[in-house]
Amino acid sequence: MEASDAWGGRIVDPADALALLLSPQGRVNPYPTYERLRDHGAVVPAGPAFHLVTGYAEADAILRDARFGVMDDDLRDQILPGWRESPAVASISRSMLRTNPPDHSRMRRLAAGAFTPRRIAALRDVVEAQADELIDRMLARARAGEPVDFMAEFAYPLPVAVICALLGVPAADRPLFRRWATDLTGVLEPEISPDELALADRGATELRDYFTELVAARRRAPADDLTTALVQAHDTDGDRLSGDELLSNLVVLLVAGFETTTNLLGNGLVVLLDHPAAAATLRDQPEFAPGYVEELLRYDSPVQLTSRMSTEPTRYGGVDLPAGSWLIVLLGAANRDPGRYPEPARFDPWRPQVHPLSFGAGPHYCLGAGLARLEAQVAFPLLLRRLPGLALAGPGERRIRLTLRGYATLPVTVGDGAARVTDRGTPAGATGPTP
Repeated sequence: MEASDAWGGRIVDPADALALLLSPQGRVNPYPTYERLRDHGAVVPAGPAFHLVTGYAEADAILRDARFGVMDDDLRDQILPGWRESPAVASISRSMLRTNPPDHSRMRRLAAGAFTPRRIAALRDVVEAQADELIDRMLARARAGEPVDFMAEFAYPLPVAVICALLGVPAADRPLFRRWATDLTGVLEPEISPDELALADRGATELRDYFTELVAARRRAPADDLTTALVQAHDTDGDRLSGDELLSNLVVLLVAGFETTTNLLGNGLVVLLDHPAAAATLRDQPEFAPGYVEELLRYDSPVQLTSRMSTEPTRYGGVDLPAGSWLIVLLGAANRDPGRYPEPARFDPWRPQVHPLSFGAGPHYCLGAGLARLEAQVAFPLLLRRLPGLALAGPGERRIRLTLRGYATLPVTVGDGAARVTDRGTPAGATGPTP
């Protein structure tokens, strides 16, 4: 089947589409390529025992199916020989992010207490105070009318402050983590160059060194934080959490605790500023924030893909999947499946029954999803209310990443003028999405 992509080239088969998706151009804007892949089905064979999943129903079911797991050590040995010598790959592989039950279940239970709905709801006042303080700083920096970088001034410091508070990381150390996390998360990409792997290894090493010191500090002086709880679980019973697992999970909890939310805030702000009528409704009626955030997560997911391996023969999307089949689950494509969401390329905060797969599903559903949602639900109405003249000062610079989709920089101005309201984005007779 032949099809033309958004840039005028021809996609002849799924392998060509995959090559485009992994190119710098395809990573910056993967959505046209997703549609080319969707032309081939909901589950697309792209190589021997290798498949791409674009359908919502198929992605949701596969992520929940116990017959699929994440890459185990045996497969890693085949695909990435020498992975144990890579601090980045080894660190991610020893965390709950890349382990299967029963190890995954054991580690996840130890951290889950910090992310219960009750504890997250109790953080709302903290998030509001942090967001207000950051907006004050943005206003102070922009007094002369100069643009400010939204990513550096708000989208990064808000979620990093919250996750650092949960982990017990001193506020003075927060600026260290952005580069370390940016370097480390390169290892989550479908392809990584030797230079990128070297950067990822450097980030992993520096993060593990940092947490080694923090763990030692918590042993000397325990505190009421998640780091202390995990240290005590290790020290009381090493079978519950090994030393490697302790450090690896602290690294992943920190990085995952702000990377996804940072991208959600940056991606979401661009969408809202491009739909001023919808933004005006949210500014005036912040109770609609939950519905807005779900649609923002669906429309431009901060996490675009994950992967699974079948442990026994299965069949999805009309395709037989032998045991050992490797699947790339394209969350960003599933979130725009027209079979699940009519007119999926249209941002519609009044869209009913929005359940994006941006945080995954099943056993590996993101532990901090509720916290990310809370931060976005607080941040967007507050930004729009306190900065009515907020506007983009340029297109921003996208990170050349596919797995974690977001901006490296996003210049904005925070003038005093009210946001221009048009009829765009507001259906006739609509008053807002269901809270």
